[in-house]
Amino acid sequence: MHDAAARFPPMSNPFLSRQFLAFVVTGGIAAAVNFGSRIAYSLWVGYSSAIVLAYLTGMVTAFVLARAFVFRRSAQALHRSALYFTLVNVAAVAQTWLVSMALAYYALPALGITRHTLEIAHAAGVAVPVFTSYLGHRRWSFR
Repeated sequence: MHDAAARFPPMSNPFLSRQFLAFVVTGGIAAAVNFGSRIAYSLWVGYSSAIVLAYLTGMVTAFVLARAFVFRRSAQALHRSALYFTLVNVAAVAQTWLVSMALAYYALPALGITRHTLEIAHAAGVAVPVFTSYLGHRRWSFR
């Protein structure tokens, strides 16, 4: 009888790598910038606009950190990486905005949560695209 491990070699899971861990750490820093800047932007603009502006601020932070610390071996030109990074993040900002708005104005109030709803909703919205963004950046932004 053959050993099952020999017959079925382990699948490569991109979420169980040092690269993904580095992505999560640098993404966490960018998320903190995103979250903090949303609070600051909210002093001048409404919640919805502040989410988008904060996402852009976090996105610039994420690009710089990802290129420097996560995808260092990328052979892709800087302008091409920036273009694909932006496209991947268009999908991610849509995810962030939809989750943040749905939680803040519908789900959390329906659950009876009335304190810090904007902060809770935005934190959840920022966390949602971690996995989809990693795969997109790995495949397109930093080849």
